[in-house]
Amino acid sequence: MTSDPREELQRLRAQTEAQATALEGDLRSLFEASRSSNADDEHDPEGTTIAFERAQLIAVLDATRRRLAELDVALRRVDDGSYGVCERCLRPIPAERLAARPSARTCVVCASRR
Repeated sequence: MTSDPREELQRLRAQTEAQATALEGDLRSLFEASRSSNADDEHDPEGTTIAFERAQLIAVLDATRRRLAELDVALRRVDDGSYGVCERCLRPIPAERLAARPSARTCVVCASRR
């Protein structure tokens, strides 16, 4: 992580937003392709593959959106001065944890107590 957490968080947010946009496009394409196809998911041997791919894309997109929300919270924490401080024990979050998980809201000890 760079010395400026805001800069790094904004970079990660832009990256994550681009991933979400790409996944939304992939999902839209998959829906359009399955709509224009006369394949019957229930009776078509490829149907389960299409359904699985759709479910997988939706799950990855949901996780990406959650990450985006976490990064937004982290940016607000930078603004209010609470970034890098554990929400539970109010101790500093180690730099190593923030490097591994820039949106971390708790220190390792408090995170392990969940």
